[in-house]
Amino acid sequence: MTVTTGGVVVAWLIAAVVTMRQSSVRMGVALVAGACVAAAAAFVEPLRVLLPAVLVQLVLLLPDGRYRRRAHSGVVIAGYVVCGAAAAIVAATGGGSGPTAIALATVGAAVAFPLAQARYSVTTGIARRQLQWVCWGLAVASVIALSAIVTRILAGWPRPLGPVLLAASLAVPVGIALGASRRRVGAIDELLAHTAAGAGLACVVLATYVLVVVGLGRPPTANERTILLLSMAGAALAALAYNPARRRFQRASSRFLYGVLEGHEDMVRSFGTHLSRAIPLDELLIQLADSLRGTLQLRSAEVWRNGGGVLERAASRPDRPVARVELAAAEESALSRAGISGAAWARVWLAAVLDGRDDGPLRVASITHAGELFGLILVDRAPGEEDFGPDDETLLVDLTRQVGLVLHNVRLDSALQASLDELRRQAAELQASRSRIVATADGERRRIERDLHDGAQQHLVAISMKLGLAKRLVERDVAALSAMLEELTSDVHEAVDELRRLAHGIYPPLLMERGLSAALTSAASRAALPTTVAADGIGRHAEEIEAAVYFCCLEALQNAGKHAGENASATVCLREEEAGLLFSVSDNGAGFDAAERGLGAGFINMRDRVGAIGGDLTVVSGKSEGTTISGRIPIQPKGSER
Repeated sequence: MTVTTGGVVVAWLIAAVVTMRQSSVRMGVALVAGACVAAAAAFVEPLRVLLPAVLVQLVLLLPDGRYRRRAHSGVVIAGYVVCGAAAAIVAATGGGSGPTAIALATVGAAVAFPLAQARYSVTTGIARRQLQWVCWGLAVASVIALSAIVTRILAGWPRPLGPVLLAASLAVPVGIALGASRRRVGAIDELLAHTAAGAGLACVVLATYVLVVVGLGRPPTANERTILLLSMAGAALAALAYNPARRRFQRASSRFLYGVLEGHEDMVRSFGTHLSRAIPLDELLIQLADSLRGTLQLRSAEVWRNGGGVLERAASRPDRPVARVELAAAEESALSRAGISGAAWARVWLAAVLDGRDDGPLRVASITHAGELFGLILVDRAPGEEDFGPDDETLLVDLTRQVGLVLHNVRLDSALQASLDELRRQAAELQASRSRIVATADGERRRIERDLHDGAQQHLVAISMKLGLAKRLVERDVAALSAMLEELTSDVHEAVDELRRLAHGIYPPLLMERGLSAALTSAASRAALPTTVAADGIGRHAEEIEAAVYFCCLEALQNAGKHAGENASATVCLREEEAGLLFSVSDNGAGFDAAERGLGAGFINMRDRVGAIGGDLTVVSGKSEGTTISGRIPIQPKGSER
């Protein structure tokens, strides 16, 4: 066993151990078996013919040691049968195994490659990355082996070829070992892509040399082989240096032609790259103006944004102060359809924007998206300089298309953020309103309990005690009994009145029986201020609507009685419109400054009560100007009312 062969066997054994410990025991066992066959082949030459079948099996078992399909095991069995027969023939004839092994390896690669590619296309995650490492190893091994074979054909070097091919195959177990660890395996997409590209380029160079030198000429003689090897190395280096050199020369020519690093196509590509980064819009527009000024050799470049029919200078090079120009509807419509325009057109439609400019070459490019005007790009050169050409205008069109999409997305983001802020505000208001409703309901329950305890309950307890006393007086003092019964009658009336007042506070029977007009008229008669009710023609509505209007008006009258003053009066108005049921409570009292004093709990309760059924409430007041509380509640069409 040579040193090279021993090194290859050891490399495969190391790959097997790494695979068994960190990835798949089944795959590790397969690698150990393959290494054993390779070690045996180092001593028994016919066994070398079996190595292509071993490689096909390992390729189809990657990365977890299992065949993806049953047909794959059939391919492996067929490979061993063919290679075994070839090994038997080699052993019987005593011939060399090298050409046979190479031929079988070529056939095996042609069979295994499509199957492995199909498996790779459906593999994801860590398994896919493991296969990428194996592919990298195969690509490195293939390009080294192919280079050695071609140089052997053309130049007779290296001699012998076998050890070089064995050394090249070391890249395969290295790739298997690197990809075996599920925890340490990394993405090698770029490395694999560059390796594959280099391998393909090497194949093209080598195939070209074989075709030209051998196919169209003659094999080189001994003196010509050194020159041929040097020329092949030079061609390979030139091919590898082509892309970097091309980019550098292109940049140099762009600098010579345009005075800057970027040409037209480079600028569009560079700006598109900037769009994918998290760059603030203002900075992005400034970069655009800078690039335009340098690339097109401009005197100035400006970017204007349109918002609500007002053009605003958002970025300019050289720097100019912020300016705003209002657009009429006709001007905005014309700009949205203009595309690229010259100075004559711009002076008709954008006279205010061009104010103070001379007669140098000028172009205006409208920034639009889906027919909507988002702004414009304005570029100009000094008088006497070259006018803008078709390439310049094409560049402006490409840039305005990209900027239009950016500004459209920015507007969508702003609208979305505003909607989210409004939803948060409404959610907070709803939460606060619910808390206030719960607190108000708890307060009302406590008030009812207190009123029952201190009012009607005390009356009923007194009546009960007096009834007991009257029972004792029946037999002893008839005259006293008569007086006692009179007191009981009075107490019963007081208890009934107390319960009636309490019931009015919960839900007035008059409101349930006769509606808003009668209930509010009754409430006005008990108000602290002289109150007039204008509610003629008001029909019946849903109970929750009538209750909301009634209690809001009642709360407003109570507030007016407390704060309007002694000589004030109040007016309650109700009317029906298509917009809904409208109500208002006005007084001509002292009023107050709502901005200075704020709204009290009573106004907030009214707003919550009306808002719960989809209505809204407004308060208008001023010092010495009285107060008006107005509300609107949506109602169903007449045909659907009860």
